[in-house]
Amino acid sequence: MTVTIEVHLTADYLSQSLRRDVKEGLTSTPKSLPPKWFYDADGSVLFERITALPEYYPFRAEREILADRAAEIAATTQARTLIELGSGSSEKTRLLLDALREAGTLHDMVPLDVSESALREAAEAIAADYPGLRVHGVVADFTAHMDRIDGDEPRLVAFLGSTIGNLPPDERARFLSEVRDVLDTGEWLLLGADLVKSPDVLLRAYDDAQGVTAEFNRNVLRVLNRELGADFDVSAFEHVAVWDPEHEWIEMRLRATEDMAVTVPELGLDVRFAKGEEMRTEISTKFRPEVIEGELAKAGFEQTSRWTDAAGRFSLVLARAV
Repeated sequence: MTVTIEVHLTADYLSQSLRRDVKEGLTSTPKSLPPKWFYDADGSVLFERITALPEYYPFRAEREILADRAAEIAATTQARTLIELGSGSSEKTRLLLDALREAGTLHDMVPLDVSESALREAAEAIAADYPGLRVHGVVADFTAHMDRIDGDEPRLVAFLGSTIGNLPPDERARFLSEVRDVLDTGEWLLLGADLVKSPDVLLRAYDDAQGVTAEFNRNVLRVLNRELGADFDVSAFEHVAVWDPEHEWIEMRLRATEDMAVTVPELGLDVRFAKGEEMRTEISTKFRPEVIEGELAKAGFEQTSRWTDAAGRFSLVLARAV
């Protein structure tokens, strides 16, 4: 079993990032927090539960496409290195690994994640199940350290789960350009992107009947209480999901159910919430096919294939660096 881990984050990188994001977000009007802080250990467990909910179609739809198309992706790319942004050891990752191994090209797996513990666990699980595969984990932030990825060419960068939709348009453009900058001409990007559809379907996916998404949303307040000494009354915030037809994205928000004052001692902040005030915690953009293709083209990619699940809910796009 060959596993190496390369760490590019300082010991306090995440804590400093959290402090910066929270100070900026809680002093802005309207207030906001970035979605990456959902994912502590409890948040990750809650998200796994979300992916199994009947209302939450994206996970199943993307897995369906990969099951149908992984062999085609492997044959087209002939990738020797699979680079995954987000350290997945999930079934979807393995569909790609299996197809590339079957094609006889797979040599390296490079998972990238900000969490060293999650990365080590994922890397060791992959290495144990794929004897002979070199697994080179990179502890880094894909929004800041794309230049740290390596591996034998040709490389295939996989960015799945429609995580691209959590980035505002300017950050999305910057991210795609940074991916292009680290790839040589002819190398590949595999991008999962959720599609515009009925607002009713979307709202159910982000506001499930069991309330799991609501707990996931409120979990960010627990993270702030634990890490920054904040005194949010978590139960005093209700989960809200809203479809924004202008931007074509879902917004998740937390709504204060009463007037309250919150202190964040680690930041020296006193923050007031009015009853009914909403704080945005996530955007999840839904794409039209021509928008995806256009954004990829602007970043220096040529879309070579686009697939959807049988119900046409989700898309997987294969693009070549040009």
